[in-house]
Amino acid sequence: MSIVVLAGGVGGSKLLWGLSRELPAAALTAIVNTGDDLELHGLSISPDLDIVTYTLAGLAHPVQGWGIAGDTFRCLELLARYGLPAWFKLGDQDLATHIFRTQALRSGMKLTAVTEAIRRALDVETRILPMSDDPVRTHVLVGEGAVQAIHFQDYLVRRQAAEEVRGLEYRGSARANPSPEVLEALAAARAVILAPSNPLASIGPILSIAALRDRIISGKVPVLAVSPIVGGRSLKGPSDKFLRWAGVEVSPAGVARFYHSLLGRLDGMLIDGADADRRGAIEALETRVGVAATIMPGPDEKRAVARATLALLEEIGCPAPRS
Repeated sequence: MSIVVLAGGVGGSKLLWGLSRELPAAALTAIVNTGDDLELHGLSISPDLDIVTYTLAGLAHPVQGWGIAGDTFRCLELLARYGLPAWFKLGDQDLATHIFRTQALRSGMKLTAVTEAIRRALDVETRILPMSDDPVRTHVLVGEGAVQAIHFQDYLVRRQAAEEVRGLEYRGSARANPSPEVLEALAAARAVILAPSNPLASIGPILSIAALRDRIISGKVPVLAVSPIVGGRSLKGPSDKFLRWAGVEVSPAGVARFYHSLLGRLDGMLIDGADADRRGAIEALETRVGVAATIMPGPDEKRAVARATLALLEEIGCPAPRS
């Protein structure tokens, strides 16, 4: 049995890195958002899967959290000279991953199998699963008057999340199914952790897949969340803009209520000390609260948050195996 973590990109990868240092390899499984996936320059790109994999492999850029440390962008620079889009930063080493993934998918491999091959090639011990082998694409509605739907990466990267969110679509989620590997991981889970990722744009696409969400709801194991909000602000990215659009209070209490409404329960939540005054509002949901410093700029902080998360699980009655 393993602890299953639902994760997006940078925030989720930080928690996963910390947990991977505190747990045996077999005791941790990541189910990662693929709603951000896109095709660009003829390549199949899975940003969140790559961020998680590179981070666990020790390859990720230590400051920006995405891409490969020390990578160059000579190919992208020449593509720009040819007049092709260069707003999505694809490093030269990073391109190797996308070329491999694209060729493997075209040969008939499922995304789950391709992700496994990449994980093994990069010597990552933690199991990494895409949320589905079926395509789900997150689109953001923006604009005044005439609303326009744009791909999430277009909104986040090319437009720098400058516009207010008018809506959100998980295109393809109604037809998508979790892979057998995802269902097996959830069936064998000793706990499910919702990483400090964007609740609407990273965790939301995962939970939009009905069979996956229902498996968590019907499960008997604790569900715990690490808040992505500290002091009324997003830890990373525009989570606050998405929460405001959805009418969710931009606070750990608001996120707790949101997850409670989706899953029918939330057994535990780790919040930052800056939000200790929201503890009572969360506990009113019958959710046990842990308080710790949750910002993770470096390896020591990542491990500390992982330990605080595991300590809260133990308080809930789910002791985790230690490495």
